[in-house]
Amino acid sequence: MNSSQLESYKFVFLDFDGVIKDSVEVKADAFEQLFSCYGEDIAKRVRIHHEANGGNSRYEKLPLYLEWAGIRPENNTIEEFSKRFSSLAKNGVIGSPWVVGMPNYLINSAKKKPLFLVTATPQKEMEEILDALNIRHCFKQVIGSPSNKTIAVSTMMKNYKIKPEDAVMVGDSTSDYQAATENDIAFVL
Repeated sequence: MNSSQLESYKFVFLDFDGVIKDSVEVKADAFEQLFSCYGEDIAKRVRIHHEANGGNSRYEKLPLYLEWAGIRPENNTIEEFSKRFSSLAKNGVIGSPWVVGMPNYLINSAKKKPLFLVTATPQKEMEEILDALNIRHCFKQVIGSPSNKTIAVSTMMKNYKIKPEDAVMVGDSTSDYQAATENDIAFVL
């Protein structure tokens, strides 16, 4: 990422997976492993769907994946699978490589302007990851699942009185692009 692209904006919204940490593959592996005991076809189908819908919450994906595996997607089952997914993915995310230039960008930019994190990762889990990486202080606010990204950006724009022309969303998924366009802010892929 070229940080000079972002210098003209007063407020920066960032996704996490694929933007801050190169962790997209870690999560794809975790979903595939989570459903591997239901057969190779199901596991591959889950992986392909996840990769095509990476910016969406696991709580949106898991009911579908459970149905594919022949399991009723009841709330307690979804929560059980979410916890299992988290245990498979969390340490991998923490240990995954940084996106080139991102640690310096976060530390330097957080001193100059508000940075906001908008992610499909559950709020508590994201905060734990940020604490483990010692970068939570870089963000003015962090909003994770269950809030979707479009609503999260809209909420923060209202709360901090951010004008659309002053803000940019940095992301790598359709949901990131959608959050930017629906809030009428610039988008950097």
